[in-house]
Amino acid sequence: MGLIVKSNIKKVVKELDKEDSVSSVAEEVGMALERKTEEILIEAIKRARANKRRTLQARDL
Repeated sequence: MGLIVKSNIKKVVKELDKEDSVSSVAEEVGMALERKTEEILIEAIKRARANKRRTLQARDL
């Protein structure tokens, strides 16, 4: 689907890893993050639909 920009994952991990304990990111992380994001969005769509809304909102996440 292409939601996750794989080139940015390592940059974000570096920013979030305050102790600088992770030096690399495996290729599979991008694929897993993409799947997880899709799952979250699918559930959010179901909640919006159940509430009879056509607008996906942060509270649906």
